Amino acid sequence: MTTKETTGEPSAADVRDALTAPQLALQSVYLKDCSYEAPNGPRIEGTWNPQISLDLNTTVNGITPDLREVVLTVTVSAKHEEATVFLVEVKQAGIFMMRNLSEIELTRAFGSICPSVLFPYARAAVSHLVTQGGFPQFLLPPVNFDALQARNDANGAVAKN
Repeated sequence: MTTKETTGEPSAADVRDALTAPQLALQSVYLKDCSYEAPNGPRIEGTWNPQISLDLNTTVNGITPDLREVVLTVTVSAKHEEATVFLVEVKQAGIFMMRNLSEIELTRAFGSICPSVLFPYARAAVSHLVTQGGFPQFLLPPVNFDALQARNDANGAVAKN
């Protein structure tokens, strides 16, 4: 039986593997932009039962070869009958270090992983804005970005055929 002695220093192979391994790390999170509109304030005639519309969009901006800004835009509109009750748009951003990722890994990072990290922050910002506007507490439902990415991939495959 052989034993391997460890010197405490990484081997050249360990260093090479660490430098070439795929890496994805969050560097910072910030609110890039937000907008809130309530044309009539919190005055609603009748029962409070709005029709909610949710729109999600992700954009990616390169900063350096390894750093990218990912911006998740969440737009929520609430209508009562035909009138807009409130409209909220939040652009939640994060700086992500992405190194040695394949095209498939980058696509998954942009479409699923990064938005999943940013969404709880955007969700809290939307809730805060709606509550500050005088409306009852409003929480966005959880979003399965993996499923959305899979659907977008499937739609893209169908469109190519």
